[in-house]
Amino acid sequence: MTRDLRLVSGSLFAWGVGEALFFYFIPLYLAELGADPVQIGGILGLVGAVMLITHIPAGALADRLGSRRLMIAGWATGLAAAILMFLAPSLPFFVAGLMLYNFTGFVMAPLNSYITSARGRWSVARALTTTSALFNLGGVVGAPLGGLLGDRLGLRQVYGITALIFLLSTLMITRVRHYAGNGVPERGSARALLRTPRFLGFVGVIFFTLFALYVNWPLTPNYLEQVHGVPLGMIGVFGSLNSLGMVVLNLTLGRLAPRIGFVLAQVLVAGSALLLWRGTGALWFGMGYFLAGGYRAARNIAVSMVEGMVEPNRLGLAYGVLETASSLVMVLAPPAAGLLFRADPPLPYPVSLVLIGLALLFTLRLQLGRAATGQRAGTPPPSQPDPEVLS
Repeated sequence: MTRDLRLVSGSLFAWGVGEALFFYFIPLYLAELGADPVQIGGILGLVGAVMLITHIPAGALADRLGSRRLMIAGWATGLAAAILMFLAPSLPFFVAGLMLYNFTGFVMAPLNSYITSARGRWSVARALTTTSALFNLGGVVGAPLGGLLGDRLGLRQVYGITALIFLLSTLMITRVRHYAGNGVPERGSARALLRTPRFLGFVGVIFFTLFALYVNWPLTPNYLEQVHGVPLGMIGVFGSLNSLGMVVLNLTLGRLAPRIGFVLAQVLVAGSALLLWRGTGALWFGMGYFLAGGYRAARNIAVSMVEGMVEPNRLGLAYGVLETASSLVMVLAPPAAGLLFRADPPLPYPVSLVLIGLALLFTLRLQLGRAATGQRAGTPPPSQPDPEVLS
């Protein structure tokens, strides 16, 4: 692992601890502030919408300016959002802070582009899944701690602790070096990319697959609390298992051929939905949370496939397009989950299973693995750091 990849991984680990302190309890805190299940789904969809308009411009800027500046801006914005959520006196102010936090999603395309450049001799899939695993390893620590702190101090105080951890993470990310871009994109490159049938077909299948994998998830804490009487502290433990699942599945599936890893990730999330739906105790729910980590692995593997599909000077832009599709999932799936939950709390799970079955058919039919030609271990190393760096 290169020096810069170690810094990114360390910063992501710290951020993962801070985010997991509150992430799994957002639906519960929204309910505490007065939102009902449909409103919770609508709020989660609304805050997801702010990411839609950011990914493509951020990816294009990463191609032109390099990723480091955008990464630092994203980290600083997330820190400000945590402070706002901590200070929020009511639901509207908290939602504003949550929207600002989701706005930091613009950093994903620059971050993926930076990791691709700083990966050294690692493959793109290995670099992306390993750094993601370190982020989720932080979640293993943060989720149960968040449940413990939430029980003892109240959920609001958790956001203040999160802000302190985010400050540490931000200081770390300022230490990474600048990498020169892969060349300035040609005028009209965005339109040309969006007119490529192969790339658009790939993005469409990824969107449908991620929606299928995610629609059962947004109100899972509410389902466990209301239907099965699971206490807050235990949900925190489950969240830790989910983060552990992300770590293990990213590291294992990321070393496989992308098509195989992508299919296996879908199968594992289907197993998660089945366990959460039909399970009757902590063991089954914990296993369900662990296997749900396959969602993040599937998303990372999908991102890794892009590098073999586009020219180097369009890579950030292509990452931005795919992240936009992924963000659209975050907009549409939570309201859908809320409506399904209102009709019948367990209903999101069988619906998700049916959709995952269709997604697997699409994946196998289109053989998405062919889109990742060249994504093998031993791919040529990327450009070296710019000699004029801030270190």
